[in-house]
Amino acid sequence: MAGRPMTAPVDDQTFTAMRYHKGALLTGSISVNFIWYGKFTASQRAILSDLITSLYSPGESTAGPSVATWWKTVGEYYKQSNSQLPKLTLGDQILDEECSLGKSLTDDDIEKLAAKGSPNNAVNVLLTSADVSVSGFCMSRCGTHAASNKTKSGRFTYIWVGDSATQCPGQCAWPFHQPIYGPQTPPLVAPNGDVGLDGMVINVAKLLAGTVTNPFGNGFFQGPKEAPLEAASACPGVYGSGAYPGYAGALLVDPVSGASYNANGAHGRKFLLPALMNPATSQCSTLV
Repeated sequence: MAGRPMTAPVDDQTFTAMRYHKGALLTGSISVNFIWYGKFTASQRAILSDLITSLYSPGESTAGPSVATWWKTVGEYYKQSNSQLPKLTLGDQILDEECSLGKSLTDDDIEKLAAKGSPNNAVNVLLTSADVSVSGFCMSRCGTHAASNKTKSGRFTYIWVGDSATQCPGQCAWPFHQPIYGPQTPPLVAPNGDVGLDGMVINVAKLLAGTVTNPFGNGFFQGPKEAPLEAASACPGVYGSGAYPGYAGALLVDPVSGASYNANGAHGRKFLLPALMNPATSQCSTLV
């Protein structure tokens, strides 16, 4: 399931019902393993690692919304399916800085690289650096999630997200970069000071919500199975209340850096996270 470009917020935040197609959701204790493909600095890796750590941490700031609060919205899907929201923890960090399969990747390559992580009780997240091209990247998607059956121990779920900083930040890192099309509003300041990585945070969060609630293509989604709208992709471009095309919505602003965000995280982090479709109300749920 593709993570679509983020430059087209919707006017009406009420949608058709999010249907449960009776398939399995991810449950239990799940490790999130990162496979870093290409060159990433330690500080860049820490941004996404802290995102996962924040899912079950209220953040150092007791005031205001948190990543953990955002993740609890995913729990609404589990209430609808009479199952338990999985506990996600940070797992392995696998580095492939020399780009073992080259710098132009296909979907088959993505699956092979994702298999570097453990196939058991895990979501393997492949992250490609800004100088790596991937089939469909920037044209129709900013990332994707899928399931693989090509292991002896059974199928596993995986996510791929690319760093769009030099290839298409207007598509895959909006609202931290001027959009390629649509209303040309000024870009927002990225909360972690890295347009590419802060864009990756949005896409990883979006696809993580889709992975746990629709891991094998028969969980929760709207529309056709071939092009499903999932928990976050059903709310494109919505980050705060009052969002409309070209406007991400009312957000919090850091008084020191001027950065826009909507969630506090672990280690003093601030993040911008996508709105999630609430299956109980069929409306986009925002943190602010």
